[in-house]
Amino acid sequence: MLRPVALCGGLFLAAATFAAGDDGGSARQLEFVPPPAGSYRLEHIMPAPDGTVLDSDDQAKPLARFTTGKVTVLSFMYTSCSDVWGCPFAYQVIQELKKSLDRETGLLPHLRFVSLSFDPDHDTPEAMRLYGGSHMAGTGGLPWYFLTTPSPKELRPMLEGFGQDLSVVLDDNGKSTGSLSHVLKVFLIDRRGSIREIYTTSFLLPQVVLNDIRTLLIEQGISAN
Repeated sequence: MLRPVALCGGLFLAAATFAAGDDGGSARQLEFVPPPAGSYRLEHIMPAPDGTVLDSDDQAKPLARFTTGKVTVLSFMYTSCSDVWGCPFAYQVIQELKKSLDRETGLLPHLRFVSLSFDPDHDTPEAMRLYGGSHMAGTGGLPWYFLTTPSPKELRPMLEGFGQDLSVVLDDNGKSTGSLSHVLKVFLIDRRGSIREIYTTSFLLPQVVLNDIRTLLIEQGISAN
């Protein structure tokens, strides 16, 4: 069975209802039972692009180091995002996924999470390290990397390669407000660096993503048992 891909501007399922309130993910309710992991196939959408990123120790490394070799959940974000349904919501969902997967120690060598800033002018490696806090790779459990780029110049080809839109929000006088406009996208990437699913807000639900992760692991012959 093929699952519809959650592409921005394309076909995606209305996976949840939105209740009144400002409490992020707690205001969403799953309205369907996701198909069991391994009962469907995730198609190859496109290869994940490469580029130069900076890790939390300010070391330049190829992005491919963080998108190949393991099943990867990658989200674009910026630390000053104030949209409840934007970066903070993605952070919450990924945090929930990490909490669930940390208990399955047999799977951890095959998984990673990546948060990549698209605001390198402000999100320095130090800022990303503070943002990641106790969730950062090396602090235990599933490794979660918090990355930025040397400059917008290095970032731009990666945004284009992922199809991640981004624009600066201007005030009435045409000056930057310091906010960025973007559609929330989270990418599921297999160990060969192929993007297999793209989640927008409507489909970014922990159980859905977890089943998709398990489906890719089953495809590789890996299970929790």
